[in-house]
Amino acid sequence: MGMVSLEQLVAAVNDLPALPHVVVKVMQLSEDPDSTAQDINNVLTQDQSMTARVLRLANSAFYGFPRRISTVTDAVVLLGFRTIRSIVLAASVSEILNQEVGGYALEPGELWRHSQSSAIAARMIAKRVKYPALDVAYTAALLHDIGKVILNNNMKEAYREVVEKIENTGIPFNEVETDVMGFNHAQVGAQVAEKWNLPPELVEAIMYHHEPEKATINKKLTAIVHVADAVSVTMGIGVGIDGMLYPVSSEAMQLLGIDEIAIESIISEMADVVSDQQSFSIEK
Repeated sequence: MGMVSLEQLVAAVNDLPALPHVVVKVMQLSEDPDSTAQDINNVLTQDQSMTARVLRLANSAFYGFPRRISTVTDAVVLLGFRTIRSIVLAASVSEILNQEVGGYALEPGELWRHSQSSAIAARMIAKRVKYPALDVAYTAALLHDIGKVILNNNMKEAYREVVEKIENTGIPFNEVETDVMGFNHAQVGAQVAEKWNLPPELVEAIMYHHEPEKATINKKLTAIVHVADAVSVTMGIGVGIDGMLYPVSSEAMQLLGIDEIAIESIISEMADVVSDQQSFSIEK
């Protein structure tokens, strides 16, 4: 098999749609101290299906808001700019992540469920370890596996080889990817995040979510994403072929000051949220 260079793959990243204009605009507004809930409402309501998905996520058990949120303006006021920013991003990437990812033995919708549950776990972990930017933790974990979509769509041949090798050796997935192709889904995901102009700490968290000790910009964020991914895998949510080969970095756990007992309590808290299907439903 001819090696595909990372450059060629970056060209393939261009197949991926840019973030929708509406999302980019909401992200800008949420950074601007002078903008209002009304401004965000005006932008979002230009896209009906996006608005519907945002309201569905805002009303999921995950945010646990006691009364029904029925308008974008309410959602912004009640949940805050940062939370809305992460919900809007989730609503927009859900379509990309919802496709079938056959190379990873993932059924349609499974990668989305894994990504969303990792994002939920990341927010819980961030809260527990008093990491201030909950929304950044959520977003980084939401996007951690986006590279799988690109590889799946562009690397069918190489993938068969990767899958065979895993079945025969039991070596962790990302290592086999690197052996066969010269790079792995985490590096490709980092390319996507760069294309979308996401902050460097987010790009890094995606890049090193399997090797959190390599992070330099924001070690804590990367550690949170790594542990959140592991929690999601342990719960068996949206895991394909790389499911059970997931060593958790003890360095990441130490950095966050969490142990096995903390992980178990996060898993039981997750179980309650995950049983609420609304956290995952994105159908129009």
